[in-house]
Amino acid sequence: MPKPSRGFLIGSILALAATAAAAQRPITTEDYHHFRFVGEPTFSPDGRMVAYTLTRVDRAQNRRTTEVWMAPVDRSEPPRPVTAGPSSASAPAFSPDGRHLSFTSVRPVAGDDVSTRSQLFLLPLAGGEPRRLSNLPNGVSGCAWAPDGRRVVCLSRTGPSDRRSGPAPSDARHYTGLRYKFNDTGWFDDRKNHLWVFDVTTGRATQITSGDAWNDSDPQWSPDGTRIAFVSNRTGKEADGNDNSDVWTVPATGGELVRISDHAGPDGTPRWSPDGQTIGFIGREKDGDPGAIWTAPAGGGRPSTLLYPSVDLSPQGFMWAENGAALYFTAETRGEAHAFRLDVATRTVKPITTGSRIVRGLAVSPTAGRIAYLASDFTSLDELFLADLTGGNEQRLTAANDSLLATLSLVPVERTSYRSADGLEIDGFLVKPLGFDSTKRYPMVLSIHGGPAGMYGVGWFHEFQVYAARGWAVFFTNPRGSTGYGHRFQRAIALEWGGKDYVDIMRGVDHVLAGNPWIDPARLGVTGGSYGGFMTNWIVGHTNRFKAAVTLRSISNFISDEGTRDAAFGHDTDFGGHLFQRFDLYWDRSPLKYVQNVTTPILILHGENDLRVPLEQAEQWFRALRLFDKPAELVIFPRENHNQTRTGEPRHLVESLDWQTYWFTRYLDGRADATPPNRKP
Repeated sequence: MPKPSRGFLIGSILALAATAAAAQRPITTEDYHHFRFVGEPTFSPDGRMVAYTLTRVDRAQNRRTTEVWMAPVDRSEPPRPVTAGPSSASAPAFSPDGRHLSFTSVRPVAGDDVSTRSQLFLLPLAGGEPRRLSNLPNGVSGCAWAPDGRRVVCLSRTGPSDRRSGPAPSDARHYTGLRYKFNDTGWFDDRKNHLWVFDVTTGRATQITSGDAWNDSDPQWSPDGTRIAFVSNRTGKEADGNDNSDVWTVPATGGELVRISDHAGPDGTPRWSPDGQTIGFIGREKDGDPGAIWTAPAGGGRPSTLLYPSVDLSPQGFMWAENGAALYFTAETRGEAHAFRLDVATRTVKPITTGSRIVRGLAVSPTAGRIAYLASDFTSLDELFLADLTGGNEQRLTAANDSLLATLSLVPVERTSYRSADGLEIDGFLVKPLGFDSTKRYPMVLSIHGGPAGMYGVGWFHEFQVYAARGWAVFFTNPRGSTGYGHRFQRAIALEWGGKDYVDIMRGVDHVLAGNPWIDPARLGVTGGSYGGFMTNWIVGHTNRFKAAVTLRSISNFISDEGTRDAAFGHDTDFGGHLFQRFDLYWDRSPLKYVQNVTTPILILHGENDLRVPLEQAEQWFRALRLFDKPAELVIFPRENHNQTRTGEPRHLVESLDWQTYWFTRYLDGRADATPPNRKP
């Protein structure tokens, strides 16, 4: 047969592409159940393999299951799972000789209480079943292999109740300090995290740090395996809100501690230089400073040296490479996040990834001279990538979501910068409705990020794609207070939440309305979570230009929020003093003060177990709105904390988005017949 012509091939490809496009459908809230989440990349010692985690949603059981997968860097074989359900596995790490892969997992065994906690398992890569190494009653976390491969250090919680004999004590909780709960972990007991060293052959565990008044974290072995660096606040005042954590070292067999860092602010993320002579860490001279990279002699006793001031880029973790000549880290930058290389000798920083995307989860293989990282953009979830140390020869290793995404009609994002009232440049982002027609008029939803030390950008946002699929434009912005634009920009919100940040956001709305006449100014919605929820509440109390609002896990009253949330009195840097010093300012900046001004119908979504912004904030806001006969509804999600829309139960995460789309359908589309999620068949 004659070979097909080039024109025929091109025509066939275009026809296939057109067929695929025609088969695509709008994304839905339910698609969340089919996403695959890639995470935790790590190299094998020889740099030939990358292990990572893959998380799936089990819709029937309303839970997530995480597996460890491996992929060869030369892509000679497709990625494959090395653990299997029903138990999840996480935190993969190769042994120094590359013969074993460790991971943590909860694998219950009948009659074995220890197995109900997360324990460390060793999987022989030559074949065989994983072996449980740790057997501690409170489980383990944060594990790291010793360079000799014969030991592993882990964290495990211990406390007075573990040492008490006799009948079980009362279940009443007793506290003596300010901080006794944390949103992610709940109410504290009397246990603290400390370091344990395990013998890989025998499984024997030795506790090498202790103390009932402090926690230890982030253990890191010295290159010669004789000492372990870790982070701890040893002031004894951690429970009263003191944040002066330091980097310490301890002999691997236990013994006297040596303090390495020397700042009054929090220090952490210790990383040994390859020669073992220096420890790098991310430190702050005082609480509230931006995190910078410092170095100090590994033997202690000398002041630390500032290596890189993170005024414009705040490193999110780092690692040594090139025999100590360079450090690699990731950082947010102007709506993106990228990997960077810091030259130790010249102290210069250069980006090694580029593009309109979010890069995170960086891993470095000094042996292979390569980096691995996760990257997402506005139309794709995180996938695993490889590149040279310079960022060149980039290759994608995974395609976890390609099959699903190929069936969906997704919308790109457009960056649109503008000037605020005082001339400060602000980044905004606009998403047009799916199937956009310039001759039509569309509603628009304004979304405000949390924090305020947070950042919106060009990464994957399921909710924004859902909004666009419903026929709504989406506008989001990074007002002052956001990260990714330098420390000065981030701290420009101090003393005036609801001041210049509010102006920045509203100027952005004016900007996109002026440049996009297809947006209907009479059909604007506003939403946000945490700080974004505060700002949503603030906005509806200061303007009536929005047709509908949805506020999630939001602050309404700073007076009662102080002292009831997990951080206790933690807004002093935002308001120039604690509540009892600046009471009037705290009340002036509380949306509750302006409740009688509200005319916008507002839906309030909140988790019942939220300890960061307690449920009472939602209740106060809702009840005050109803007292003054304002249009408001309240939805409370049982068992959920402040992270509901990120790590909450899959069913609740989807339901939250369903409530948002219901409310905007009802008020932006004018659909009085819109059905609330709890009334659907």
